[in-house]
Amino acid sequence: MEKHARQALSEGVKNSDDLVVTIDSELIRVLNLHYNRNNHLEQIPSHFRFVTEQTLKEFFKAIQDGKDSESSWKKAIYKVIARLDESVPDYFKSPTFLEQLE
Repeated sequence: MEKHARQALSEGVKNSDDLVVTIDSELIRVLNLHYNRNNHLEQIPSHFRFVTEQTLKEFFKAIQDGKDSESSWKKAIYKVIARLDESVPDYFKSPTFLEQLE
């Protein structure tokens, strides 16, 4: 996420509102490959795109404001992201969840 925010800054993006993450974006693809390695989830949850975009914007603003020079600069971002969390669906908590996918 930080890498993508820094890349946007280096490409001349001035305003976080100009950052748009689509479901087909490279960032979503990379995150999906990382967190859904075995493609257990065929469809990315719709809220995931929104949270990804908001997270990118928070990193962008923090780096733009020079907060990345502070040792614990990411903590404030994590607090913002935590407010966007949704509860984990019950079917993920099932001990047979992975078996249901096969």
